Amino acid sequence: MTATASDGARWITLEGVEGSGKSTQLRRLSERLRAAGIDVAVTREPGGTPIGARIRSLLLKSDGPPINSLTELLLYTADRAQHLTEVILPALEGGETVLCDRFLDATLAYQGYGRGLGSGCVLDLHRQPPLDRRPDRTLLFDIDAAVGLERARERNRAAGLDVTEGRFEDEAVEFHERVRAGYLELAAADAQRFRIIDASDTLDRVERSVLTALADWWPGLDEVER
Repeated sequence: MTATASDGARWITLEGVEGSGKSTQLRRLSERLRAAGIDVAVTREPGGTPIGARIRSLLLKSDGPPINSLTELLLYTADRAQHLTEVILPALEGGETVLCDRFLDATLAYQGYGRGLGSGCVLDLHRQPPLDRRPDRTLLFDIDAAVGLERARERNRAAGLDVTEGRFEDEAVEFHERVRAGYLELAAADAQRFRIIDASDTLDRVERSVLTALADWWPGLDEVER
């Protein structure tokens, strides 16, 4: 595959419940795109900026004080406003393809569906620039919520992240089932943007599904060595 300037900047978000493997696939995809000569900016939410990193610590620490659901939503939105202004929009304007680990759909799924705040409450905060911007494509890594949750808890234990980033993994499986159901409803309502990836398969097969989901933009990307 030969990448040219005509490929254009793309904005791809990767979404899914805890333990869906999206972060691993983001790394694999970024390596393959760079090997194809495509400029890539890799980022995440929350925490894609210095201010966002401080917000991330507030949101994800499992030993911190309880956070009101509306406060949680506002913190995610504040992180996103800074992230768009400081990282995502400048990268797109500079011609880079942006790969983002979570974006607005995560807030809709986790706070809108999981916390029960509703989609309207979330979307009302995202009607003004720059928060009204949306990605070009979203890859939803779908997996049974209980399976993904156990994967995530094991990952945190192995990496020592139980306290620093384990607050959502401490939630009951019923919360994560609501999140998954929310994601699937969002995907059904916007089938043009979403591509659903079966995240229960092996890493290599999941990667092939990712490349297939992007083949209309980058045919032959599967032939590029990572």
